[in-house]
Amino acid sequence: MKAAPTPTLADALRDAQTQGLARLDAQMLLLMALAHDPHDRAWLLAHDGDVLSPDVASRFRSGVLERLAGVPMAYLTGEQAFFGLTLQVDRRVLVPRPDTEILVEWALRLMNDLPAPTQVLDLGTGSGAVALAMKSQRPVASVWATDVSEDALTVARANAARLGLTVHFAHGSWLDAVPGQRFHLIVSNPPYIAEGDPHLPALAHEPLRALTAGMDGLDDIRSVVGGAPSALHPGGWLLLEHGHDQAKLVRDLLHAHGFDAVASRNDLAGIARCTGGRWPGRR
Repeated sequence: MKAAPTPTLADALRDAQTQGLARLDAQMLLLMALAHDPHDRAWLLAHDGDVLSPDVASRFRSGVLERLAGVPMAYLTGEQAFFGLTLQVDRRVLVPRPDTEILVEWALRLMNDLPAPTQVLDLGTGSGAVALAMKSQRPVASVWATDVSEDALTVARANAARLGLTVHFAHGSWLDAVPGQRFHLIVSNPPYIAEGDPHLPALAHEPLRALTAGMDGLDDIRSVVGGAPSALHPGGWLLLEHGHDQAKLVRDLLHAHGFDAVASRNDLAGIARCTGGRWPGRR
């Protein structure tokens, strides 16, 4: 009886794609199973005729099943690129999204005209993505970052240490984490998905508390906007990321609390995704 042919790396990739996995994801998972750099696709292409060992096949199969079940690729690789930085991420934090870079870009532009050294606060920092991106681009700024999750702060602190960036971290709920302090700029990518939103099942592998905020998704944004005036210097700014259909509601909220120069910024798809305003205070 003729023996079955031994599967190769190319065979494994084809099988994963047949199951519905994207080619790039399959390549990265196979490279990880082989204990190679997950981004070294050139090596994989040069060795696609190599025989797949049983151990590698088993590790690859496990990764494929997790990815097909919806586990974010960043959790499987353990890292995510954000604003030129490579951040370590796991299930304790949300995966940083490219759209959040719009928030960082806006903040950096404002910092050009704010007093130096600029006092900056990132509320709900998660992996530290926004705070670390700002510190990497404006080294002289004094950057603070808070989170209500000690697990998230552990991840953020580890990222800061690995990247050699000095950020001051504080544990607590929103502005309660930094009582009595004032800042020239406050930024936040808070939870903004409504409880019961039909998109939540697709995000089931990420921490729910970092995603949802009440029946309309605005509970945490209300808390931040309501508390920000007492934490901002006169002329300081508050910038918020929010849901695709929340820009007008957030603008109205900022106006109602006395902010001026209120405006929104669009994401990569042309949807208003960030909204901010300036606190006039006493001039």
